[in-house]
Order: sequence, then structure tokens, then C-alpha cells
Amino acid sequence: MRINVKTGGIAAASGDLLAIGLFAEGAGAKGPALPAGVRGLDRELGGVIRSALATGDFKGRLDQRMLLYPSGNAGKTSVGRVLLLGMGPAQGVDAERIRRFAGGAASEARERKLGRLVVLAPRARGLRAEDCAQALAEGAVLGAYRYDRFKSQGKGGARKTANATTTLLFGSPDGVTQLRARARKGLFCAESQNLARDLSNAPGNELPPAGLAREARRVARETGLSCRVIRGAELERGGFSALLAVGSGSANPPQLIVLEHRGGRGKKKTGPLCIVGKGITFDSGGISLKPSGGMGDMKHDMSGAAAVVGALRAAALLRVPAHVVGVIAAAENMPSGTAYRPGDIIQSRAGKSIEITNTDAEGRVVLADALDYATKRFKPEAMIDLATLTGAAMIAFGPWATGAMGNDEDLIEEIRQAGEATSERMCPIPLLPEHLKEMSSPVADLKNSGGREGGASTAGAFLKEFVGDTPWAHLDIAGTGWTNRRTPYHRQGATGVGVRMLVAWIQARVQQNA
Repeated sequence: MRINVKTGGIAAASGDLLAIGLFAEGAGAKGPALPAGVRGLDRELGGVIRSALATGDFKGRLDQRMLLYPSGNAGKTSVGRVLLLGMGPAQGVDAERIRRFAGGAASEARERKLGRLVVLAPRARGLRAEDCAQALAEGAVLGAYRYDRFKSQGKGGARKTANATTTLLFGSPDGVTQLRARARKGLFCAESQNLARDLSNAPGNELPPAGLAREARRVARETGLSCRVIRGAELERGGFSALLAVGSGSANPPQLIVLEHRGGRGKKKTGPLCIVGKGITFDSGGISLKPSGGMGDMKHDMSGAAAVVGALRAAALLRVPAHVVGVIAAAENMPSGTAYRPGDIIQSRAGKSIEITNTDAEGRVVLADALDYATKRFKPEAMIDLATLTGAAMIAFGPWATGAMGNDEDLIEEIRQAGEATSERMCPIPLLPEHLKEMSSPVADLKNSGGREGGASTAGAFLKEFVGDTPWAHLDIAGTGWTNRRTPYHRQGATGVGVRMLVAWIQARVQQNA
């Protein structure tokens, strides 16, 4: 999608669909009040907006939509359709409400195969115009997303909307350069989130571990990242015994993927920022086989890895002045005669032995090697891992928040703030000594699965044993990595959660170290 930013009067608006946000204040028998800048436009369009509001059907409720067809196109204005979108109360408007507004508009345009969308930027008290520009661009790109790669019908419409143009129209001519810069940032972040969605939505037969490595290399070539893939004998020589054990049941061998953005450092001499992702490209549960219902969703078990690729892409395109490293442990967890078994004792790269009590608790096992590698190879200033790790986190937070835990309270707070800034909520949860005690084994250093109580925290306690003294946070995105709910900028499937939050966190760290 192309994003244009224009300033000036609305009278020159021209497109297939014009989106106008209306607040709920003043909604009575005749509906919400029409903004002054829109009244002249409505006259040119034959009064279609006033007539629709006069019915009282449109109240301006959040995400409410009404599609109108103008009866006249006088003067310079040429608009095929007008979409009214409810913005809710005028008080307390934030970037998320702006994002939802643009997402709803872009979704409508996509559904109707309309290639030229014009979005009238709302005048929101307390929200800077440049923040509005970024949120509008993000919402438009995210709202237009569909995963239709394998559909044989309607490809012409898909191509048309893929080449669509969204014009963000601001009333004031001031600061257009800054508006365009922030819209461009929103475009890059949302495109990178859509990339993460594509990777997570891809079926397991299309994106095995080697396929994920191939996509990481492609992104690296296109953006200037460096990419290294460790596999086969090199994994064995490197001591990645835990990763190899998880992948031992599959015909598709595991891979360790390393992406680097060498954007420099601040004035402080610090290590890189490391982001580690769980990349289980399909999870059958292994010998501890999952129930068949819902197993098809296990193609999403690499959503953490997808977020790593997306975040590194965005960091490269935005030329963030930081050294950022992404590490992905990619494997398939399959049952076969060569698969690892319950009761097995395996080694890890860190030298700690692991008793396998449940082969379906595989994500923490592959992350053990990835975290140890990132810690010892790069000596990071801070490290975050993302993983669709536990059903316990899904039950605790549902699709509304990601569970965050770690060994550094300041880092957890940084992540929480970045989540609030991007509307990707992060909820801190505890890591207690009792959680680690639950993961002790009578026959090995650790076991890979504890009891039902505190399952998200006991999994985090297991991971903590592989990060040393590195400031580290673990994000359990099991509930937020994919969704069955529809929102203005989400559809059923992968959400790409974490990409925009990670970019915000990295940029905050850059400012902190400047």
C-alpha cells in the first residue's frame, strides 16, 4: 500500500472512498454534529451526509460504520462513496482509537475492492498531529491486510488492493514534512507487522524451519540486515543438543537463524539488544500428541519468531541507530520413531541436563539453547524472548494482554510502557523461587514441565536458568499471537503482536543511551 499525506482544504478530496470520523458528542435525534470543514463538502455531494445523520441511525459509537453514496459531485470534489465511522466520545482520544478508525476505513475499502482511499484526519484534542499521522498509517496498512495467498479466485481484486493508495488528509498545512515522516514510520512498522502475520499464517508445509530461514534471508537482502543460519553438523558442533532433540522427530531438520541490524550504538559502550523468538513451525505435541481439535492452529507456534523477523525489518528500514540481534530457534515438533520421548534426559548448550516429562513443552527447550547462544555470543545489554509458550497464559490473559516476566524490573517496566504506547498491552506476572523449585528434577538438573499451577511462571523460571546475569524478559504471547476475533484492523489468524512494541522499546533504549 502507498501512503500519501496531503494538507489543506477537504474540498479537493478525490477518491473511491472518503472516510470521515464522527464523535458521539451531541448525538441526538439528528445524530452527531458535522465538523465545520465537512459541511461545504457535503453541499457539493448533494447533502448526503446531513440526510443520513438526520435519520438518527448513526450515533457515532466506537467502530460504528455507515456507507453513503453521494447524489452529486459538484466543483472539484470527486468522491465515489463516503464512509462515516464512529469515534466514540471526543474526550480521551488516543492513538489506538485513531488506528481503529483508519483500520475500519481500510478494511471497508479492501472488502469493496476500492483502490483509492481518502482518510480525513480527525481533530483530536490532546493528540499531536504527527502522532495521529503515524496511527492513521498503521491502521490503514493493518486494516487492509488479508492472508489470501492460496485463494485461486479473486486474485485480480487482491492485486488491485495490494497496489492501493491511502491519502491522509490534514486540514492544517503546517508541519507537512513531519507528518509525512511519521506516516512513513507507521507504514514501515505496520508492513513489518503484516510480514509477521504472513509468516505465522503460512501453513506448515509451506514454511518448515528451512522455509523460515529462507524468508529471513530474503528480508535481510531487501533491507540490509545480515543473516546467518546454523544447521546440521554445525548445530551439533555448537552443542545445540536441546534444539536438535526437539527437531529429531521431523523430516525437516531444525535451524538456528541469526539476524543482525548493525545500526551503531549510543555514547555508552553497551552490548546489543537481543530479541529471541520461538520458531516451532508446526507443533503436533510430539509423542505427547495434542488432541486433533485445533491442531491446525499450531502453524502459529512460530509467532514469536515471526515477530523477531518483523521487528528487525522495521529497525533496518527506520535506520534505528542501535545494534539489534534477532535469534530464532526453528524446529518442527513431530512424532516418529526418531522423536525424543517422555522420560528422556537430554543435554543443553548451557551444559544443563533436562528431563523430558512432556514432549509438548518443547518451546522452552529450544529457547534454552537460543537464549544461551545469544547470551554468550553477543553479551547483550538486554534480551527479550517472545514465545507462544503456555496455555496457562492464554487462560490467564485471553487475547487482551501478553504475560511479561523476567529478572529485571526496570526492563519489565520498559516493555510495559512500550506496550501501552503501541496498544499491545503487557501484563507483568511474578517469577518466584517456588516456580523454579517446581522445575527441579530428581534425575536431571531441570525438567521441562511442571504441574498445572502457575504454568506460565514455571515455564519462565525454566528459561531464567539459561540467561545468566543478562537483563532479560520473557513474553508469553500464547493468547495474543493469533485471534478468532475480528477488530477494525485484525482478522482471524495471526496478529503479528510484538513487532510495533519491540520497535518502540528499541527506540526508547536508543534515547536512553544517547
